[in-house]
Amino acid sequence: MLTNIHPKLPMRNKAATAKFYTEKLGFTIFGSADYAGYLMLQKDEIQIHFFEFSTLIPKENYGQVYIRATQIDDLYQNLCEKKANIHPNGALTVHPWGQKEFSVLDPDNNLLTFGETISQ
Repeated sequence: MLTNIHPKLPMRNKAATAKFYTEKLGFTIFGSADYAGYLMLQKDEIQIHFFEFSTLIPKENYGQVYIRATQIDDLYQNLCEKKANIHPNGALTVHPWGQKEFSVLDPDNNLLTFGETISQ
């Protein structure tokens, strides 16, 4: 039986990744150990893990995570106020497949898409 998923994304700089996710997205560092080259972050019921990839070229990174959310309008507004890097094509939009979504790029060009199911 599957119970959870914790995606692992590449990062070039642990401190920069931690700062972005904690200050812009409201995550906290998960766990009591500090592993060299590895970072675990949590917000609400999700975790995202990161592994060091110091030679990563952000424009060549296709890391992506889809995160289900509630109160997506408030989340979007909050991230806009914090000047999070909203994807150029990722503004809050209602899609024909019944999702309201937006996307954010982290410092390493990992794409985080947030989506909420809407009634049609």
